Amino acid sequence: MSPVAATAGVPAGERGATRIADRVVAKIAARAAREALRGQSPQADAHATVTVHRRDDRRHFGEARVRIAVELGYPSDIGAQCRAVRRRVTERVTALAHMEVPEVAVDVERLHSPLLERTGRGRVR
Repeated sequence: MSPVAATAGVPAGERGATRIADRVVAKIAARAAREALRGQSPQADAHATVTVHRRDDRRHFGEARVRIAVELGYPSDIGAQCRAVRRRVTERVTALAHMEVPEVAVDVERLHSPLLERTGRGRVR
């Protein structure tokens, strides 16, 4: 019996559910953060951790709370970059994973300054 024939007589609500792994959602979020920072900072990088709360809703696969760690160029508008990351992560996780994203916390782990990279030491003024 083919898989299509096996499921033909089973109502849609009883066939099972799609489940998206937390690590997949984290990869989507990290990539979205890098997309948001592209062009704003050549050294920009991002890593994500995600907590997913599952639901029995067929249209949404749950709720994802995202924490993004980013490295940014300095001097720059750090607040604007963090807002861009939050907006892009929310859009991409919602579109690709069909999850609601009530919270995106952005942690700035490191700032890269061209002044420090040239001299190797010192303070930025």
